Amino acid sequence: MEHLSLFVDNFIALSAEASPWLLLGLLIAGLMKAWVPSEILSKHLGKGKSAIVKAALIGAPLPLCSCGVIPVAAELRRSGASAPATASFLVATPETGIDSVSVSYALLGPVFAIYRPFAAIMSAIITGLLVSTIKDKDIKSPTTGHQKITSCCASSTKKTPQKATSSCCSTKQAAPIATPKKSSCCSTPSSAAITLDTMTEPAQPLLSKNFVEKTKQGVYYASTQLIDDIIIWLVVGLVFATIVRTFLPEDFLLSYGSGLPAMLLMIAISIPMYICATASTPIAAGFIMAGLSPGTALVFMMAGPATNISTLGVIKNEMGSAVLIRYLLGVALSALGFALLLDYSLNFFDVNITDQMAHSHEMLPLWFGLTCAALITFLAIKPLRKLVF
Repeated sequence: MEHLSLFVDNFIALSAEASPWLLLGLLIAGLMKAWVPSEILSKHLGKGKSAIVKAALIGAPLPLCSCGVIPVAAELRRSGASAPATASFLVATPETGIDSVSVSYALLGPVFAIYRPFAAIMSAIITGLLVSTIKDKDIKSPTTGHQKITSCCASSTKKTPQKATSSCCSTKQAAPIATPKKSSCCSTPSSAAITLDTMTEPAQPLLSKNFVEKTKQGVYYASTQLIDDIIIWLVVGLVFATIVRTFLPEDFLLSYGSGLPAMLLMIAISIPMYICATASTPIAAGFIMAGLSPGTALVFMMAGPATNISTLGVIKNEMGSAVLIRYLLGVALSALGFALLLDYSLNFFDVNITDQMAHSHEMLPLWFGLTCAALITFLAIKPLRKLVF
């Protein structure tokens, strides 16, 4: 009974810790779906090595944890981002952020505050390059779910055969002014009846109305289809993380000391664990103060946020097993490589991390996390959700 009670307490604590960032990620993904044209994402995060670098640089400053990044990355993939760019974004975003850099400076000193984001961006690029070695036929096509084709020129409609000769992009047969609801995004000015007179006063109210409508669509998408697509893996990931936290004491690693064996063990423990970059920092500080090397603590701060059961499940679902294998390989090799480099550099330049460390930190209040967890639970239960949506 004692273990069961501890398990429940840890599950509630982890849910409260993850939920605010998950809600933020869902909101960003929904607004991105509504406001950012897929053509832009396809152009900048499509194929090519530059897309991998761009995804890493875009994701690095975002304050999203390993659960919050899942809906954003899934929407990036569905909007046209390539698998290597999506993998790069998935690594860079949870491993570092503006919030985690400031906490790293406060708790671990300037060396970690500089080295940690550098290692995160480089590991994201390395992982993206590894994924780019997969042939296109071995990468699973992005899940489209219930999304409809939104391009006005995607296909011709069959509901009006009497106007078969007129295309949505045609200039000869524009839609009548009396039926503005059928106006196309790529129609000519005549079909929309755009004149200097009509652009003066109605323009601002129309823009405001479009803003509200698109925002509502984005929130609705995030609160329904997107949360339905990822909720199972989120629950599975939280359960695995709770098991690790409940039955694996933090002093377990200290018995293995430092060096490569401790780093390998840290990776094995971090993969199923849920931990965000900011929350991992005080734990890593505790590891260093207890005797682990800074490099071993860095492995925890890199592999922990970048990999958890929820993230791995979504990667397999959205991009396939081949991408998942290279994703894990990229994260593990990068964490080990930059950890060994950090320990070697600190010894070479005779830098003592413990002299730079402070001891105070503050996380989000528990009541706020529990409120966010309750909201996510409400949205995940369809009968309850239908009362609102």
